[in-house]
Amino acid sequence: MNLKRWSLLLFICAAFLLASCGTRQKSGALPSGGSSAPDFSLQTADGSTVELKSLRGKVVVLNFWATWCGPCRAEMPGIMQVYSRLKGEGVEIIGISLDRNGWDDVRPFLQKTTVTYPVVVGDQDLAKAYKIPDAIPYSVFIDRTGNIASTHVGFMSEAQFESELKKLL
Repeated sequence: MNLKRWSLLLFICAAFLLASCGTRQKSGALPSGGSSAPDFSLQTADGSTVELKSLRGKVVVLNFWATWCGPCRAEMPGIMQVYSRLKGEGVEIIGISLDRNGWDDVRPFLQKTTVTYPVVVGDQDLAKAYKIPDAIPYSVFIDRTGNIASTHVGFMSEAQFESELKKLL
């Protein structure tokens, strides 16, 4: 294959990836706009319990991610910046790892990387309950009444993340 064909193929692949990464999930994802977020109770690395129902009255973001996911790791600093600015306004962000090896993968990652919001490890049942698509990161924005307001698959910039949250405040 000559250089022109490789360049064209690479351009098409990059365009496809960019088009699919920042789009909101409509079909196959949880319906937004009023459906109740499935409850869960999960442990953080230090043994604290995170229960979704105990966060009613706050705007909550569930950010599904994995240690091996480049876009997931890339959006974490922006999420932490937004969290530090909006936590006092009633925002809670929960990072839910979907790593297959659970805490065996997540603990070493958290020892090397400071994450300022709570991180828990999810499982297949939680992934099914939230109808996680075949791509992560996947963020679920939950309003103060516990209903899903919106979902987003793919990397979100700090500005996108903050804008989505501010709609719910």
